[in-house]
Amino acid sequence: MIKFKYNFLIPFVFFLLTANLAISQSEKPNIVYIVADDLGYGDLSSYGQTKFETPNIDALAEKGIKFTQHYSGSTVCAPSRSALITGLHTGHTTVRGNLEIQPEGQYPLPDSVYTLAEMLKEAGYTTGAFGKWGLGPVGSEGDPNNQGFDIFYGYNCQRLSHSYYPYHLWNNNQKVILEGNEGINKGQYAPDLIHAQAIDFIEENKDKPFFLFYPTPLPHAELVAPREYMDKFEAKFAPDKPYNGVDSGPRYRTGGYASQPKTRAAFAAMITVLDDEVGQIVAKLEELGLADNTLIIFTSDNGPHKEGGADPDFFNSNGPLKGYKRDFYEGGIRVPMIARWDGKIKPGSQTDHISAFWDMMPTLNEVTGLNKSIHTDGVSFVNALKGKPQQEHEFLYWEFPVHGGKQAVRMGDWKGIRLDAHSGLDSPIELYNLKNDLGETTNVAAEFPVIADSIADIMRNQHVASPLFPFNFEKK
Repeated sequence: MIKFKYNFLIPFVFFLLTANLAISQSEKPNIVYIVADDLGYGDLSSYGQTKFETPNIDALAEKGIKFTQHYSGSTVCAPSRSALITGLHTGHTTVRGNLEIQPEGQYPLPDSVYTLAEMLKEAGYTTGAFGKWGLGPVGSEGDPNNQGFDIFYGYNCQRLSHSYYPYHLWNNNQKVILEGNEGINKGQYAPDLIHAQAIDFIEENKDKPFFLFYPTPLPHAELVAPREYMDKFEAKFAPDKPYNGVDSGPRYRTGGYASQPKTRAAFAAMITVLDDEVGQIVAKLEELGLADNTLIIFTSDNGPHKEGGADPDFFNSNGPLKGYKRDFYEGGIRVPMIARWDGKIKPGSQTDHISAFWDMMPTLNEVTGLNKSIHTDGVSFVNALKGKPQQEHEFLYWEFPVHGGKQAVRMGDWKGIRLDAHSGLDSPIELYNLKNDLGETTNVAAEFPVIADSIADIMRNQHVASPLFPFNFEKK
């Protein structure tokens, strides 16, 4: 009799456990994280853009929350993504600059790093990345397939992503030759190809939790968009501003920016392509009945660029902020961020919570219910998403090993910037009170020496020397 009860209970208990697991998995929200490339704080109409509109991205804000004080991981592409993927700021993360690996790719994340994608796989997610990678060549330790992504489709190398009609893309470790772009032909617009793969990923994984990482190359230079999008803006911006670029030779489609006679129309057209893609992602989620259980986040990897004929001043791409890509002034690192999570986020809400890319790892750790102890510089902002009291950062820290060596700290309303870190971590800093001086016009370091010294201490303490990305005074 006892034996009979034992045999009966084991499958029954197993059924209950698996049923509970299935319920738990079904309740996990899907995660869609969209990162625009070099989109400025003022490049969305919901953030003040007036020369064109972004209705689909704005709709995310109407149904979700807009962050007014969100920061990218760095002021250029690779280190910004490194901070996002590792949950560590640029004083701690491995990749702190755009270091090339020839013939194709950038310096790889090491295998020892625990990444956002690996964490989400541990939480039971299927993971896919679609767009621009820039954190390690195909087959290296930094290959996205070796850093937690089940699927990757797009540009492995951010230098090659300068061309929107490339000769090839990558499907995991398979090179996809784009025959329509042979020679000087322009038959296959890469963002369209990447977008189609991302939509397929949603469709194929609709019955299980998924993480869609969408680091689009738009709207980074070169400035080029399909004809139907150019037609929407050419008359509006006439007479336009031409750019003479690279249309032949060894740098053609290997890093140089193509010529564009109508740069302003092209820029507006490219952001319109991006906006339409966001709308199509949302539409697919709604079509499949997934929108109610999906956290959608839209942001940018750094401030607006001035490359390939781009004209951020004409479009007021940095809004009220000073600086551009490669700067540590607000215009280089403060970026738009919008989140929609139906039933969790109050529609049409806004927060001034100060957050940064390295917060995504602890945030998604909490969102997914994994709640694992992880090493991070970030703070979960789940409470800010839900309109609840939120833990604040003591400070945010950035460093950048080029252009003289730069460091920056955000501490409450205060912002400190060092522009000569190559000469040593005791060189002068600029100090701004962002509450009173959002445009960073008046350096008040001499008036507030205690604050300046506190920020200088943070800069010294948060910088961990890197043999790959050293400041000059550290080189032997």
